[in-house]
Amino acid sequence: MRAEYKKYSLIFKEVAITSRNTLHTKDTYFIKVWDDENPTLFGVGEASLFRGLSAEDCPEYEDKLAEVCANINTIDLSQLKSWSSILFGLETAIQDLNCGGKSQLYDTPFTRGEDGIRINGLIWMGNKEQMAERISQKLSLGFKCLKLKIGGIDFASEIDLIKSIRNRFPKEILELRLDANGAFSPTEALSKLEILSKFDIHSIEQPIKQGNYQVMSDICKNSPIPIALDEELIGVVESEAKIELLDTIKPQYIILKPSLAGGFASSDEWITLAREREIGWWATSALESNVGLNAIAQWVSAKNPTMPQGLGTGQLYTNNITSPLYIEGDKLYHSKNHNWDLIAI
Repeated sequence: MRAEYKKYSLIFKEVAITSRNTLHTKDTYFIKVWDDENPTLFGVGEASLFRGLSAEDCPEYEDKLAEVCANINTIDLSQLKSWSSILFGLETAIQDLNCGGKSQLYDTPFTRGEDGIRINGLIWMGNKEQMAERISQKLSLGFKCLKLKIGGIDFASEIDLIKSIRNRFPKEILELRLDANGAFSPTEALSKLEILSKFDIHSIEQPIKQGNYQVMSDICKNSPIPIALDEELIGVVESEAKIELLDTIKPQYIILKPSLAGGFASSDEWITLAREREIGWWATSALESNVGLNAIAQWVSAKNPTMPQGLGTGQLYTNNITSPLYIEGDKLYHSKNHNWDLIAI
């Protein structure tokens, strides 16, 4: 078996703003694996490094990727857990190759084009008017669950936005999720959560920055809104460390981004450990191209999810890879036609 990688720069249609940073482009890396005996058959994956967020973000990243590709026949995948995005890409590429190189990694109603996966509508940060317009667009498309990025504008304006949504749509009609990306300070988090709880919020992701287990534990215990851990999981790849995190913080939910959480095998372990503790979960993409998004969506579909997933990011880029993925209403679908265009890869 042989492997190679190619760097690719994804360009956002609109500036993507979170409480952490502002994004115009996002670099990613496509991994291709094939067998010399049949070079026309190949598998494709995506090493979706997230600069400033991935635990393995370092100057040696491309050197490690080159080393892995050069040693593809002897590499031990279990030794790549700390290189989460590379492992995610390799897991996808190898499974794709083993499944015939058609980017169909699982056989589910979703991959056969028979049913879709319910997703949330993602509302990026912006000024009050921009966010209000984006909310109206998502609601007009039929979304029944919205996820709002908060922490990027003043809190009073964010409350006004949330209040205006709730005045029009009660919780029985519209589920509201929030994502603070660690924007709240530990001292103000509970008071802000108390204010937000008046608006029937389903959950809030990562209210404070990751790495402070005791404070996050206190927040999870006392918050009137269920807490979902997101960034907190990044870089936590060993079983003992996962158990310590869950048993110390005791969150209501965890958010799984396989490219940030140690790949698919690691994410499967997170799910097992969470279920043992009656902790809920859902999956989201981490701004991958359609190659990575397709892999995550197929993996999720094999688990028969009942909650809306965070998989609506395929339309963010002007130069995304053409794929069978499309959104209709509040569901992500996989076309039966398998219309991939992998020329850029």
